[in-house]
Amino acid sequence: MGQVPVHVTLSNARELVMARLGHLAPEAVHAYEVEAVLDTEHFHCLVPDALTERLGLHCYWQGILQPDGSWGEGVVTEGITLELFGRPAHIQGLVMGERLHLSASVLGQIDLRYDEASGELRPNVGTWERPVFRV
Repeated sequence: MGQVPVHVTLSNARELVMARLGHLAPEAVHAYEVEAVLDTEHFHCLVPDALTERLGLHCYWQGILQPDGSWGEGVVTEGITLELFGRPAHIQGLVMGERLHLSASVLGQIDLRYDEASGELRPNVGTWERPVFRV
């Protein structure tokens, strides 16, 4: 398993829907380009607090199981739409850390896989030009 640096565009998913419905001007949608780490060993995305503010995200408290096995509460974001290699995915994230960490679940949403031998992302079922999704 590994970590791959990636460049992603993030948008506030709620605002994107509002813009599509004509309730918000498209230029008012919060969007931001950022360098991230796609970590194939993470099950949850980690979103820095500064990024939640920049995207205008609403956040809420949720119970979390910490790495040491203890229970606590953490802050979770509302939906975020991300684009990676021109492919859209949708995430929520735990608000923590200083850098955006994307989980392995993102790969399934955009038909990519991590090639351990090369340390690169590659198409999983489809091609770079045409992703394919199993149903």
